[in-house]
Amino acid sequence: MSTRSVLPKILLLTLLLLTTSAGALANEPPAEAPSEAPEDAIQAEAQHRLEQRVETLEAPLYTPFIERYLIDEVKSLRTELQGQRAEFLSTLNERELRLANHSVTYATDTVTYFFYLVAGVSSLLVLVGWTSIRDIKEKALVLTDQEVTKLISRYEKRLNSVEEQLSAKEVLITANAEALEQTNEVHALWLRASQEFSEEAKIAVYDQILKLRPDDVEALSYKADAVLELGEPKWAANLCHQALQQVPDNAHALYQLACACACLKQLDDASRYLEQAITLSPEYLDSARKDPQLKPLEQGGQLNQIAENLSSPGTEAS
Repeated sequence: MSTRSVLPKILLLTLLLLTTSAGALANEPPAEAPSEAPEDAIQAEAQHRLEQRVETLEAPLYTPFIERYLIDEVKSLRTELQGQRAEFLSTLNERELRLANHSVTYATDTVTYFFYLVAGVSSLLVLVGWTSIRDIKEKALVLTDQEVTKLISRYEKRLNSVEEQLSAKEVLITANAEALEQTNEVHALWLRASQEFSEEAKIAVYDQILKLRPDDVEALSYKADAVLELGEPKWAANLCHQALQQVPDNAHALYQLACACACLKQLDDASRYLEQAITLSPEYLDSARKDPQLKPLEQGGQLNQIAENLSSPGTEAS
C-alpha cells in the first residue's frame, strides 16, 4: 500500500474521532455559573452534580463500533507501514548486493585481461628476439626518444610557420590601422577646409593634409586654387605641375594651371591646359565662362575656339 492510500485513511480516522468527541460534548448540559459559596462547598456541590449526571446519563460517550473500527484501522496502517519498510530494506539490500557483485566481476575481468595482455606482449617480444626486460626497456626508450624527437621537430616547423604568418599579419594589421587613422584625420581636415572662409586658413589646412600625404593631388590642386585667390599665379602653377607629375590627366589640376597661366598672360599655354581639362571634364566649360581669371581667354576668343573644337565631329572622332 502506498503512502497516498494511507493518508486518506488517517484523515478519515481523525475526522471520526473529532465527530464522536463533539457529539459527546453536545449531550452534556451547560455548566452553571459558580456561586459565591466557600470553596469546599463548591467542590462538594460539583461532585454531587457530576454523580447525578452520570446516573441520569442516557447514552454512552462513545460508540464501541466506532472505537473498534478506529483501532482496526490504526493496526492496519501500522502493519502496512511495517510491510513497506521491510520491502524497502529488502530492495535496498538486493541492489547493494548487485552493485557489489558487479564491482567484483569488473575487478576480476580487468585483472584477467591485464594478465592476458602482459602474457601476449611478452610472447610477442620473445618471438621478435627481445629476451630480457632490460633490453626491452632500452629499446623502448630509444624508440620513444626517436618518435618524440620527430614530433618535436615537426611541431617546431609548424610553430615557426605560424609565428611567421602571425608576424606578417601583425605588420599588415598595424599598417592598416595606421592607414585608417590617417584617412580619418585627412577626412577631418577636408571637412575643416570646407568650413574655412579665408584663403590663408584653407592653405594651412591643405598643408596639414600634404604633411600626412605629400603626393595628394587633390590637396595640391585645391591649394593652387587658394593661392590663385591670393594673387600668386607662379606659386599656383608650381603646385599644379607637382600634381600633374603624380596624375597627368587630373582635370582639376589642369584647370587651375590654365587659370595660373592666364594670370601670367601666357594665353597659349592657358588655352592648351584649359582644352585638356574640358576634354577630361566637360563641365569645366561652364566654369570657365564664369571664372574671372579666364576672362583674357574669353576676350581673346580662345574660349569659343575651344568650345568649337570640342563640339566639332572631327574632334570627337579623333
